[in-house]
Amino acid sequence: MTEYVIVATTIDSKDGAQKIAEAIVHRRLAACAQVSGPITSTYWWQGNLEHSEEWVCTAKTRQELYHALEQVIRENHSYDTPEIVATQIVAGSTSYLNWIEDETDATKVS
Repeated sequence: MTEYVIVATTIDSKDGAQKIAEAIVHRRLAACAQVSGPITSTYWWQGNLEHSEEWVCTAKTRQELYHALEQVIRENHSYDTPEIVATQIVAGSTSYLNWIEDETDATKVS
């Protein structure tokens, strides 16, 4: 059985998040990518406590595509150390998971 994951990254602009979403969906590395935000992030960076406005790009894909998807995110990301995390989908509707499978078919890349 194919395993599916949700991959998330955050970035400092809506345009940047949309650029990542379009790149990964266009290459069929994700069936769907959603951009949401703005959100406020609080984190440590280079010894300082930081606060920033960010947007989240969330992608649904097959686990076997994670490394290629991560590479495309890195190529299109402005951060030195971007958040790129995958969460396994432990259950989902059969029709939705089949849709992910179908839409991440590399033979459909245009």
